[in-house]
Amino acid sequence: MHHFTAASDVTDLPALLAKAARCKADPLQWSTLGRGKTLGLIFFNPSLRTRLSTQKAAHNLGLQCIVMNIGTEGWQLEFEDGAVMNAGTAEHVKDAAAVMGRYCDIIGVRSFPGLKDREEDYQERVLEAFKKYAGVPILSLESATRHPLQSLADLLTIEEYKQVERPKIVLSWAPHPRALPQAVANSFAEWIRASEYDLVITHPEGYDLAAPFFAGHTVTYDQNEALKDADFVYVKNWSSYRQYGQILSQDPSWMITEEKMALTNQGKFMHCLPVRRNVIVADGVIDSADSIVLDQAENRTYAAQAVLATLLGK
Repeated sequence: MHHFTAASDVTDLPALLAKAARCKADPLQWSTLGRGKTLGLIFFNPSLRTRLSTQKAAHNLGLQCIVMNIGTEGWQLEFEDGAVMNAGTAEHVKDAAAVMGRYCDIIGVRSFPGLKDREEDYQERVLEAFKKYAGVPILSLESATRHPLQSLADLLTIEEYKQVERPKIVLSWAPHPRALPQAVANSFAEWIRASEYDLVITHPEGYDLAAPFFAGHTVTYDQNEALKDADFVYVKNWSSYRQYGQILSQDPSWMITEEKMALTNQGKFMHCLPVRRNVIVADGVIDSADSIVLDQAENRTYAAQAVLATLLGK
């Protein structure tokens, strides 16, 4: 594995999950693996869990960590080839990424979509530029279309809690006051397919994900039907892919409530956080014994640690 940006970068998913579980069982077993190495974490957008968990993972491996917030601490970057840079941008990504690659052995990049131009967002301009010019392994800390570290942690959490070999997993849309990316939903669907589990995706009409992500999964517009006998209920808002970046519905009946969870097979509630309480999910659900959102968040460290160890050659 040279980069970690999508499920397709992983050649042996069971082995990577097993490595994450080993990291959780003994976080410091490879505490000298990163000695003399540097991880750069480059943030174009805000972060809480991703930043803290990845820094902790680096610490557990003995990696030095440099964190930079481009929006407030770096030059505005140009991404167009052949650009005449006589306006707002001060540095080309060709130069910036190449320099970062001279300072760092691995670079993590977090860059959200603009949700204005679908073609541009789905080309992953920022992530692909770093892969092209940095000359070192690139770790996605969430991109315009995917959040692979979150998805790996989600799978680790499912493996810890599943009671049957092939649990019923549901990905449900829920309302939100802002237009959000499709990245978490895309990624979860992609990684569940890679794990060879079955997934039911439920959302109002108009919220279908891009075809490569929902292909092979069951899709229904009936949330109650989808939730019946579910073992895991992963809830997330995303804006429209077809009518790109738009909010087509804020129907409060899609919020996950105790009544909705009663339809499940004592299903475990999952969310990547942060979450809008009593908009996405009722307090009674997220605070219940069947909520595993804190376990997901904790597992972010061990997912990142397993990936970093792999990128370091362990």
